[in-house]
Amino acid sequence: MEDVFIARVMTAGATTVTPETSVEEAAQVMLDQGIGSVVVVDEEGRLAGILTTTDFVRIVAERQPKDESTVADFMTTDVVTAVAQDVVTDVAKKLLEHQIHHIPVVTDDDHIIGIATTTDLTSYVTTLEEYE
Repeated sequence: MEDVFIARVMTAGATTVTPETSVEEAAQVMLDQGIGSVVVVDEEGRLAGILTTTDFVRIVAERQPKDESTVADFMTTDVVTAVAQDVVTDVAKKLLEHQIHHIPVVTDDDHIIGIATTTDLTSYVTTLEEYE
């Protein structure tokens, strides 16, 4: 597989919420858009965290009341990220190494430009196989 930058494979843009968003609202956004994560950004649009379907499993397991829970209560703050110039194979290794399914693609100052998911990478690999 040639060195392809993740910017070519990622989903451009990302659905974002703020840390103050209720988990119920974040869940509704994810359901409405058919996505597995929302990226949490601060007031300047910089990456603050990520909330994924895996986090919702934890929310349910901990039985937090929906009306009192915010995204900040459950989001992952030590977010593994990529930059647009990262090679696809390197990003795939990060996903495997950290056992994650979503990786925000950010600028040098942590502004979101997209998100790469295991689905994006699978789709890319499938496209490569069609041309072999």
